[in-house]
Amino acid sequence: MFLWLKINRNKFPTTIEESPESKLERISIEMVRGKTEMKRIENECNRKVTFSKRRNGLLKKAHELSVLCDAQVGVIIFSQKGTLFEFSSTSSHISKILERYQEYTGVFPPNKLREDYIQKLKFDSASMEEKIEILELSRRKMLGHCLSSCSFDELQQMEDKLHTSLQCIRLRKTQLFKEQIEQLQSKERNLLKENVRLSAMCMEKPLKHIEEEATETTHHTLDVETDLFIGLPKQYADHNQIYT
Repeated sequence: MFLWLKINRNKFPTTIEESPESKLERISIEMVRGKTEMKRIENECNRKVTFSKRRNGLLKKAHELSVLCDAQVGVIIFSQKGTLFEFSSTSSHISKILERYQEYTGVFPPNKLREDYIQKLKFDSASMEEKIEILELSRRKMLGHCLSSCSFDELQQMEDKLHTSLQCIRLRKTQLFKEQIEQLQSKERNLLKENVRLSAMCMEKPLKHIEEEATETTHHTLDVETDLFIGLPKQYADHNQIYT
């Protein structure tokens, strides 16, 4: 006797569903396994192989970007030994893309922009020379030269300017005189203080000499010879005659 069982696949799935935590852990493990550490490859052979693979991949991606997005793409690569590898999406050389980049940034202007820049420099130079000539002529007029071509109004303006300048000069001179006077007064006060100090020292010195002389006189007075005699006055006189 055989028993046939019909299994509902919806109720009994053949694969066990992963939880979100286990799925995230599995994805992170797979990412860690495929991650490459970004540092210089020390092995020269491996470095050359990696450069060749990644260079071809980069050029392929640049070509795909230019085709899919209709963009102008230019790639320039120099190897460690100085070998040039380049890619240009245009039919012409990559220099066309570089010229467009230069026009956009203005770092290295093309010939037309360079000529405009030179013309601007010439114009600025001529304008500066004209201003210098005007200033030189004004300076000479202020010194009293080339006044024959000046009108009355110009002479009046020059006189007013000179008057204002003269006032400023006099104010500055007055300020300098005041500063010098203050410095001299300060020196005078310092000298007076020094004079008083020296005078006091000179007054103290004679007093010390007088005290020393009085002390010496006292010592001389005390050095008198004395003679002690006990007895009658007559005997004292006879005693003195004997010693004299």
